[in-house]
Amino acid sequence: MGRARRARRIAATAAYGGGGLAAAGAALGALGYGVIKAEAALARRVIGRPFDDSPDDTGQYGAGGGTPYEIVVLGDSSAAGLGADHAHQTVGAIVSHGVAALTGRPVRLTNRAVVGAESSDLERQLANALEEVLHPDVVLVLVGANDVTHRIDRFAAVRHLEQTVRRVRALGGEVVVGTCPDLGTIRPIHQPLRALLKRWSRDLAAAQTVAVVEAGGRTVSLGDLLGPEFTERPHELFSIDRFHPSPAGYARVGAALLPTVCAALGVWGADTVDRAPEPRRGEGVGPVAVAAGQAVLEPGTEVSPTEVAGEARGPRGRWAVLLRRRHDTVPAPDPSEPITEAGTPGEDDAAEAPSASEGAAPSAPDART
Repeated sequence: MGRARRARRIAATAAYGGGGLAAAGAALGALGYGVIKAEAALARRVIGRPFDDSPDDTGQYGAGGGTPYEIVVLGDSSAAGLGADHAHQTVGAIVSHGVAALTGRPVRLTNRAVVGAESSDLERQLANALEEVLHPDVVLVLVGANDVTHRIDRFAAVRHLEQTVRRVRALGGEVVVGTCPDLGTIRPIHQPLRALLKRWSRDLAAAQTVAVVEAGGRTVSLGDLLGPEFTERPHELFSIDRFHPSPAGYARVGAALLPTVCAALGVWGADTVDRAPEPRRGEGVGPVAVAAGQAVLEPGTEVSPTEVAGEARGPRGRWAVLLRRRHDTVPAPDPSEPITEAGTPGEDDAAEAPSASEGAAPSAPDART
């Protein structure tokens, strides 16, 4: 079964509350349970947990005038910024600085991401955020890695994500989801476990894309965004635990997400408008499951809902447009520039370990992200 068909099946089953178990032998095949178990144990010893907490990046960014944009961040440690040294180095802060610089308007960031969170935690995180922000302009979600490493049922994980997207859309907000990263790029994890994690995380990312677009949101593939350069620059792109991104790694993630966030807000930038796809760049319109399967292969690829001849759906499901946006340069934040507390602007304001559905295999490295 191809990735597009698997993604469509997972998302469709999640929409109807389904799930199920497959034999462990089908998930592991000839690789063997014992080998995978040994590799998982080795990875857990190699990957450290040197961080006490992530920096608190909630606050107001940008020195411009006007009503601030409200951006909410939900998800796991990648959304919380675990591995960053300062608040201005997180993905949320990088995106907020970029939006503020491009618009001249301040951005109020509310981050409710939690280290170790799974997709089932998103609805609670959103409820906490809505206590402070009734109508967010954009909700940015980064989630999925813990669903893979903790063998969470993929159908359930996708269902929780979809419900969160639908709730935000019902409030009139836009949603941008950075899909599950390719865990096969984490070098302390050895083969054959690394190959399995690559497949499972990419399958989850494709299923996330189908569900999010069906619910009216946009996705950006994170894939192996840090993978190709990790061998050459491991100490620059990954933090000291060799698992979470470093500040430079988060800058790469933020640069990939910024054009799509700007497009969702209608902000003008280098390539942030909802434009027609350019076939010469591998862009196009097609069924969402097909777009999802293509997006996981190239980091930074955006998939969003569209219409064909006035129709949102075709014979093979929801129409989607796949774009490979040109990344805007993210203005470097000034570390000396204070981040004001959200809501108090002033003159100092700164602008597969396998899922349960694939059988009971050994846990992947238990480094909660």
